[in-house]
Amino acid sequence: MKYHEFTLRLLLLAVTPLLTDCSTHAARHAMKPKADAASMAATAKVKAADKGGAAKGDEVDEYATAPDISDPLEKLNRGTFWVNDQLYTFILRPISKGYTLLLPRPVRKGIDNAFENVKYPVRVVNCTLQGKFKLAGKETGKFVVNTVGGIGGIFRPAERIPALANLPEEDTAQTFGKWGIPNGPYLVLPLLGPSSVRDTVGLAGDYALNPVNWPYLYWFGSRLRHDWVIIPPLSNTLRSTPAQLEKYDTITKDAVDPYLSARSAYSQNRAEAVKK
Repeated sequence: MKYHEFTLRLLLLAVTPLLTDCSTHAARHAMKPKADAASMAATAKVKAADKGGAAKGDEVDEYATAPDISDPLEKLNRGTFWVNDQLYTFILRPISKGYTLLLPRPVRKGIDNAFENVKYPVRVVNCTLQGKFKLAGKETGKFVVNTVGGIGGIFRPAERIPALANLPEEDTAQTFGKWGIPNGPYLVLPLLGPSSVRDTVGLAGDYALNPVNWPYLYWFGSRLRHDWVIIPPLSNTLRSTPAQLEKYDTITKDAVDPYLSARSAYSQNRAEAVKK
């Protein structure tokens, strides 16, 4: 195989782990629990009813309670949103179902725990950059406890320690928000879903800080064949896919306009994450 062909293949395969960081977008920040979305819709519909709004007005007002985010590229974003939905339906869902059928839940949970544990540099670096030194110390303690006592992070004994349980996760985009950098225009990224200009740059930072991706980043451009470097990133993507699709369905399944529902949920969660 020629060098440029090999490099292109590695690039395409290794970029797919960015889908994993959809947990930053589609899971933690882009996707709001269904109950909250329903609550938003109910509140808006009551307001519309009080105003004597028509059915069309209800549809528009349903998402009015979410924080504003500019969407000058809405037509392009809607097109990308539709393409993503097709990819989720016809490619990722069959892969996800196969993964869940092959591996029992306890095994999948252990794999998730291990990959989340190894993301320690993402969390501790951004805690430090935000001046949250106490939280950075707790993240370090949690990492040590889970790594040593949890057999490399497969188990999470730190969750049984009150001071280390349920720590808020920090990422590069949140750091930018804390620094006062605005969201910028709303974007729907291919495969990744809801984002913004600021959070897209932050996603690249998270990718670089995640040790799972370091082998690929180290060997990128090398003339030597190192096919093994794609295994950790692809495994990371595979293990995260079922949870991401479940959260995506939670937001879009019963929505009048799935695009607006995903956008408003993203905007609200992004604002809340930065405030923490």
